[in-house]
Amino acid sequence: MTEPDLLDSSYYGPLFRLLADMDNDIAGLYAEPRFEGIRTRFVGPLIDLGRRGPLTIRELADARKVTHSAMSQTATAMRKAGFVEPAEGTDGRTRKVQLTGRSRDLVPFLEAEWRATEKTVRDLDAELAYPLMKAVADVREALAARSFAQRLRDNL
Repeated sequence: MTEPDLLDSSYYGPLFRLLADMDNDIAGLYAEPRFEGIRTRFVGPLIDLGRRGPLTIRELADARKVTHSAMSQTATAMRKAGFVEPAEGTDGRTRKVQLTGRSRDLVPFLEAEWRATEKTVRDLDAELAYPLMKAVADVREALAARSFAQRLRDNL
């Protein structure tokens, strides 16, 4: 007998699975060979680099609202997949990355996919009795009054 998946018995499991399923549907758009190695977490940084030119890891992290460490890991993965390379003329203190020729050719599609995803989510929200983005805003408001960390500590 196998152990049940913790997410299957978790209160937030359905939300986690919903977001994962949506992300997998987006990833499905990248199934053709020219997108080999792309992950959905690469799309935002690649669009940023396409619009703004070479950026430091810190600049990318700030633009994407993630930690420097998380963006450093993403940049390393993008480099290994052939989507970014070190920018010329950068020193060790201000290491910048730039798009490769391969990823420059992909940016127009990535931007189109981003716009299509935004429209799809807005259209879906319009179908719901209580829009998901309204629920997100309400949760954020409640957490501004008392943080999730504090709530978690209170329940430990």
